[in-house]
Amino acid sequence: MIHVVLLVGCAVAIYLSCEWFVNAVEWLGRRLDVGKMAVGTILAAFGTALPESVVTLVAVTTGATEEARNIGVGAAMGGPLALSTVAYGVTGAMLLRKRREQRRAVPDTAGAPGAGPRAEALGGEKDMKRLAKDQQWFLPVFVVKVALGLVAFAFKPVLGLLFFGVYAVYFWREIRSGDDGEEDEELEPLKLRPRSVTPPTWAVAAQTLATLVVIFLASQLFVRQLDAIGPMLGLSTAVTALLLSPIATELPEIMNAIIWVRQGKTRLALANISGAMMIQATVPSGLGLLFTSWSFDHALLWAGLVTMAAIVYLLTTMRAHRLTPGRLAVAALFYVAFALGLIPLLA
Repeated sequence: MIHVVLLVGCAVAIYLSCEWFVNAVEWLGRRLDVGKMAVGTILAAFGTALPESVVTLVAVTTGATEEARNIGVGAAMGGPLALSTVAYGVTGAMLLRKRREQRRAVPDTAGAPGAGPRAEALGGEKDMKRLAKDQQWFLPVFVVKVALGLVAFAFKPVLGLLFFGVYAVYFWREIRSGDDGEEDEELEPLKLRPRSVTPPTWAVAAQTLATLVVIFLASQLFVRQLDAIGPMLGLSTAVTALLLSPIATELPEIMNAIIWVRQGKTRLALANISGAMMIQATVPSGLGLLFTSWSFDHALLWAGLVTMAAIVYLLTTMRAHRLTPGRLAVAALFYVAFALGLIPLLA
């Protein structure tokens, strides 16, 4: 019972912290004069990707055995899987819910042709190209990442440095991408200084750092509760590590997406997920290559294949300008397929 209470408490703490975090990071983006999309792909993604990146770093550098270090490899694979399926799926479901509420509020359009919440695409052609570009960065990097897990050669660890280099290039491109020609929108007052029209920089920095600390600690405690509850429910350690822990570590990204969708900032929600995916495809992978053998078993290979299938599906719909909330929600089914395929592999 204590574990369940802590689990719920951590989830609430993460959500409330993310409320304050997204508020602070938008002000931080304005202070640093970066484009709105970079707020999601770089600033927010860096903060929310911190918990799982630290898990990988600690596992690969302090693990006493090869098996302990391989926990970091599993985290490096589980993160992109959860983001490309569950995080996108939850975002799609939230958009469906929001659009249904909007249809109820304007009943005159409810019966109009093509007015259903699944029919309307997420943005115009420019938005779809922008979203597709992030997936195009992620997919080849992830394919190489999986391929390296199937081979062994002497200089493979050195290739970890290349993954850091890829993220540096992506980071530079996002920071210099500008504001996409959109006008600055009015930001909500900084929660730490609600009466200030323009909050001081120290307050923005303090709120950002404080919420990151809470998100990090609550996420780690959340994962530990899952590790304890899993065996109580009859789940093996392997199932808990591959199925539940990745969702727990990606909870901040999911919470951010829910909050931004609720605020009507869908582009920021999607940018946060795609930016976190790029971090997960490069930084933890680079650490894993440097400090472990980076060798995949059948379960890790299956996770990689499902992730690639989900990205190909999303990329295809984006390029066709047919990405709707309903089609985005379908991405969660890839995680269901992963869970079903995992059963015979772990039997």
